[in-house]
Amino acid sequence: MRVGCERRRGGSVTLIFGLPSREIQTVAADLRRRCGTGGTVKDGVVQLQGDLRDAAIAFFGERGIRTKRMGG
Repeated sequence: MRVGCERRRGGSVTLIFGLPSREIQTVAADLRRRCGTGGTVKDGVVQLQGDLRDAAIAFFGERGIRTKRMGG
């Protein structure tokens, strides 16, 4: 699984790639609730508003899921 960040229209968006399709909606909802932010799922990619890479990596680390940080 990969976690990255992009700049879009003056703000940052955290992108999470590689989640299984059967659990992507529940994981996205849990992440939004934990981070206290908005987000969506588009084309199999979870998108969270803001630069939340560290929080997302910690979230998956608590569940024993290895992630790779994209970018700097």
